[in-house]
Amino acid sequence: MAKSELQQLPAAELRSSLRSWYQQSGRDLPWRQTQDPYAIWVSEIMLQQTQVKTVIPYYHRWLAQFPTIASLAAAPQQDVLKIWQGLGYYARARNLHRAAQLVVAEWGGQFPQGFDQVMSLPGIGRTTAGGILSAASNQATPILDGNVKRILVRLLAISVPPKRIMAELWSASAAILDPEYPREFNQAFMDLGATICTPKQPLCDRCPWVPFCQAHRYQLQTTLPMTEPRGPLPHKHIGVAVIWNDQGQILIDKRPQKGLLGGLWEFPGGKVEANESVPDCIRREIQEELGLDIEVADHLITVDHAYTHFKVTLIVHHCRHIQGEPQTIACDEIRWVTLSELDQYPFPKANQDIIAALRGANQP
Repeated sequence: MAKSELQQLPAAELRSSLRSWYQQSGRDLPWRQTQDPYAIWVSEIMLQQTQVKTVIPYYHRWLAQFPTIASLAAAPQQDVLKIWQGLGYYARARNLHRAAQLVVAEWGGQFPQGFDQVMSLPGIGRTTAGGILSAASNQATPILDGNVKRILVRLLAISVPPKRIMAELWSASAAILDPEYPREFNQAFMDLGATICTPKQPLCDRCPWVPFCQAHRYQLQTTLPMTEPRGPLPHKHIGVAVIWNDQGQILIDKRPQKGLLGGLWEFPGGKVEANESVPDCIRREIQEELGLDIEVADHLITVDHAYTHFKVTLIVHHCRHIQGEPQTIACDEIRWVTLSELDQYPFPKANQDIIAALRGANQP
């Protein structure tokens, strides 16, 4: 994108038409009824990778349990992950928790107002910082979430994937940001992408920016933005053990803080290697990760689950503890729990199917 293209953007007309549209058609969302930076921060983090309709009940439950930064900072991580359970991308919850502790330690529990200070907090990037500061204190900070990128690419008819021109897109977002009404402008920008300039079948006949849109002019709105070609997602097969002891308890372990699903509890297991049976995999993994000898019994359930970058198939078996004391070789913590106690622990979504199957099955 050439600098001249940015200079040619009719910023005043774009701002005026978008503001008029937003006043008539903007979404009524709960986090727009407050200027509390904490509540806005929570909404911004939850909305990363997650749709509004999914976020709203989680948002209300979160603020009911953790109404202030101080209350969040003081909470055990397990409570934080439990209330987040089901939203996915759990690093967001861990980062919120850690960032709240930093805000209490460094700013006395008051959310910072400086852009660089906000950017220094875990889990907050440039778009999130811009969204918080514009919504909470009307600061003229641009944003560039997925909705905004899509609108700008169509507005300027950019024929390369957005990832290749991020600096130029940031410049475009900053160039058309309304310095007088930045809160309304950024909210309207996101709403326009979410409700009108949608990924598929955009509603161009309702768009306030259609007179300025180059993609519409050249009938490219359904082919832009361009995407990078993707290969097939890797698919992992995982042997999973539901290990029972003689007291009718089940062994669960807590995943390490770093990495996928960090801090969540799970039923132990691991990847099935080439030419390895699932029972052999389970016996090997439990010995390597927990130092236990087990007997692999009946198959309980097979669960298919997709993450962003790979798919998994969990093949779950009832197992019986034979000998050995469980060790935290590859996890942070281990507990023997009853079936009724499982609800006290935050588990990944795929493990919820295992718990449901256990409640419908008998102990081997």
